[in-house]
Amino acid sequence: MQKRSQRKGTVWVTALTATASAVTISLLGGCKPAGDAPKQLAPLEAASASPTVSAALVKQSDELLARYRQMIVLMDGESSLKPAEREAVHAVGLMLFHDLQDSTRALADTAGKSGDPAGLAALSALLDRIEQEPSWFDADRLAFKEFLTQLAQQFSTSQSLAGLKLAKRAGEDLAVLADIEGTYAQELRDTFGRFAQRGIVPKREKWTDYVAKLKALYTRERILKDYATILPDLQARPSADAGDDAPPATQTANAQAPATRGPSKQEREFFGRQLPPKTVLLTFDDGPHPRYTDEILEILKRYQAPAVFFELGRNLGSVDAKGNVKPGPGSEVAKRVLAAGHPIANHSFSHGLMSKFELDKVRQEASTTEALLDAAGRDGQALFRFPYGARNDAALGAIEALKLRSMMWNVDSLDWSDPIPKSIAARVLGELGKQQRGIVLFHDIHARTVEALPLVLDQLKAEGYKFAAWKDGKIVAVDTPAADAAPPELAGANLYRDSVALVIGIDQYKSWPRLQHAVRDAKAIQETLQTQFGFRPENVTTLTDGDATRANILRALNAMARKGGDGKLKRDDRVFVFFAGHGSTRKLPSGRDVGYIIPVDAGTDDLQTDAIAMPQLQELSEALPAKHAFFVIDSCYSGLGLTRGGAPGGSSNFVRDNARRLGRQMMTAGGADQQVADDGPGGHSVFTWTLLQALSGKADLNGDGLITATELAAYVAPAVSAIAHQTPAFGSLPGSEGGEFIFELASAQEQALSGDSNQLDAKASALAKQADDARNAQLQPVAQAPAPAGTAPGATPASATAVQVTLKGLDGNDTAIATSAAPTAVSPRVAAQRANDRGLQLYKERRYDEAEAAFTEALKLQPKFALAANNLGFIYYKRDKPAEAARWYRKAIEMDGTRALAHLNLGDALLRAGDDAGAQVAYRAFIELSPKHARAGELKAWIERPDSAKRPEPPL
Repeated sequence: MQKRSQRKGTVWVTALTATASAVTISLLGGCKPAGDAPKQLAPLEAASASPTVSAALVKQSDELLARYRQMIVLMDGESSLKPAEREAVHAVGLMLFHDLQDSTRALADTAGKSGDPAGLAALSALLDRIEQEPSWFDADRLAFKEFLTQLAQQFSTSQSLAGLKLAKRAGEDLAVLADIEGTYAQELRDTFGRFAQRGIVPKREKWTDYVAKLKALYTRERILKDYATILPDLQARPSADAGDDAPPATQTANAQAPATRGPSKQEREFFGRQLPPKTVLLTFDDGPHPRYTDEILEILKRYQAPAVFFELGRNLGSVDAKGNVKPGPGSEVAKRVLAAGHPIANHSFSHGLMSKFELDKVRQEASTTEALLDAAGRDGQALFRFPYGARNDAALGAIEALKLRSMMWNVDSLDWSDPIPKSIAARVLGELGKQQRGIVLFHDIHARTVEALPLVLDQLKAEGYKFAAWKDGKIVAVDTPAADAAPPELAGANLYRDSVALVIGIDQYKSWPRLQHAVRDAKAIQETLQTQFGFRPENVTTLTDGDATRANILRALNAMARKGGDGKLKRDDRVFVFFAGHGSTRKLPSGRDVGYIIPVDAGTDDLQTDAIAMPQLQELSEALPAKHAFFVIDSCYSGLGLTRGGAPGGSSNFVRDNARRLGRQMMTAGGADQQVADDGPGGHSVFTWTLLQALSGKADLNGDGLITATELAAYVAPAVSAIAHQTPAFGSLPGSEGGEFIFELASAQEQALSGDSNQLDAKASALAKQADDARNAQLQPVAQAPAPAGTAPGATPASATAVQVTLKGLDGNDTAIATSAAPTAVSPRVAAQRANDRGLQLYKERRYDEAEAAFTEALKLQPKFALAANNLGFIYYKRDKPAEAARWYRKAIEMDGTRALAHLNLGDALLRAGDDAGAQVAYRAFIELSPKHARAGELKAWIERPDSAKRPEPPL
């Protein structure tokens, strides 16, 4: 029995390879003929930096950094302040944040006017400073993240090499800033997140040094003093408690609408504490924003949640001295807010401190914005919110005279200061947990708010909160959708609080036959978990060869089961266990089989003593405090009881339902009477190689960006069976409640195809296609359903419906498992990115026809997708069609001229087409953008002496 279950080499089923046929694609109408010379970029001019521009940039960058540093000092440790002090800090912090935005805007405006050679030289000097200033800490450079983002976008279409180089350099700086931000993630969370901490919090000296340095430059007291002349007078403010004496019924659906427009004598302002229990009104300030407002509208639609948007007049347009309204671009965004069913309201024109304004100025700010709101189509909702909440009785009376009603808030998300979405969500939920009702203040001008909002709405729905809307002059609780109504689909982000893994691989057995690839398999799984699925390195324990003893494996498993008691492993976590090594099965006197995994120190004669039995794993899995656990065993056994084959496929909101169910699942590489192939492609076993292929995105059977354990098994089992003589088994362990372990797919790291792009060898490519074909052949639709709008075609044959596949269960019997139902539509941008990622995988497998279709689909969804245009061009190039390839490379450069590889690819295509002059122009641009590339020296030598002896040979 043991000998049959050894993991060793077997003969693969012969892979069938198909001859690829070339498929041509119609060119877009604006493409240039193959013989057209590429448009010459303006040459790089040696220019001195403009003293005037340089001085302005230095001054503005100093102001920006100073305000950023002040924000750090102001908010550091604010949670320990007294309530009145904390309120003052928040008020000043919000003003400081708007000043920081103004500084960023001013710096970007100066940069935008610096397109001449002298101005570009000054900008280059500014980037030198941002990158190299020795007196700055790394965290200081984060102050310039938004500026660098705007700079990269602005100059990406420059017609000069200097401008393109500047954009490329800004993009590279942003990548470095992302690493810095990751380094300081915990410190930023501690400074801005204000989570309650338990236990010992480790100190990070570098951040401590940074904050200490800033506190030597600024103090919170000094910052407050600097803002004292405009700090809201907290004593003069109408108290948030002023309305508490009013009966709650005045704010509910049972209240009578006011007879006239404007506030009644009984209630001057709205506050969240006046709402009924478990009722929430969402509000968003400072918009409209050209991007984030629309994204927030999509989220609100998914959750069927109403909101009020308090708009700044300056973002809507302008009003001249004669009262003529001139709508700006923001007015169109405001119209989309109205079309989505949400009211727009008045947040002043300039976001000034109105408690310090003369009354004429207060009236002007409010009335000008009223005119702009009316021009956008506002239907008479008479609401006003004072910027910063700063108002006095005179200012309040002035807006009441305009028939406007003041709405305040009692739950502040602080999304203007907190860069961590999970922290923002935790704050809002914590405050609502205390107060049990509220008007929540968000801002629709931050990406982090877009990320935090689904986390908040999901939890509020789960806890039974009702959403309220502003209708007919009062706050009205919205009826909960009928029980049979289809609930909105959840986004996949932030499905788990934390992720923990144990990864084991054993080649060098003492008593069992040695293996070749188990350690390599384990290390590949470890890397995949960390780089693709967000498992932090400190949370992944890896045991290989001599370390993978029975005692160490059990110690690691028991440590995970105990983590719930010391504050580490929690209910909302996930646990993944991978074992690559020998497995064995022992038949009991009762006739029942018991499976074992074999540690490195196990003998061959006493499995009960030396090995780890499946019932032990089952007991440990039930003891885990985590929500979901998944055991993947690259060995063969039997002897486990199967409770169910996977989550049902009919759930209309799989992610939310799944979050409430425990999941304990296992997949093994083969049955008790089979041998597991240890010599698969890429130096892996066939099972692990197929598993890695599946985790790259192939197992996302319904195209929702998530891979469940069931989907993983539905891909891996038929694929492995088609390649090797083994039948993987899958099922849920006793104690499972039907929950599904989930891997959330991230977008593939941006990759522009070029001659350096790696591909599988011919044998591995053929096996990959065979695996896909085997998977597709076994998938059966559970129920026919039309594909949702925006679903990328070609993802899988079953991308529009739930599917099922029959495979072996853990008890050795056939079982049918079903995937979750198809997702709701995704945005064209996300669908295009997924299509491009799919094309990259297909290129890697040398499946050029399918890769072409995927890149074409990406461009249909996003016509200005420069990366997809480059990649489509490279498919033509690989088919030895350089003229057609050149057209697509030119398109990519027109969309984004900073893409150095697109210039390189264009040069290669033109050179192969015989256009040496055009190739030199393209290569020259490439060298300017990427002077350290491995091919730069060779190309530069040919440009300087374009003789046949030095003519490059482009890769094919």
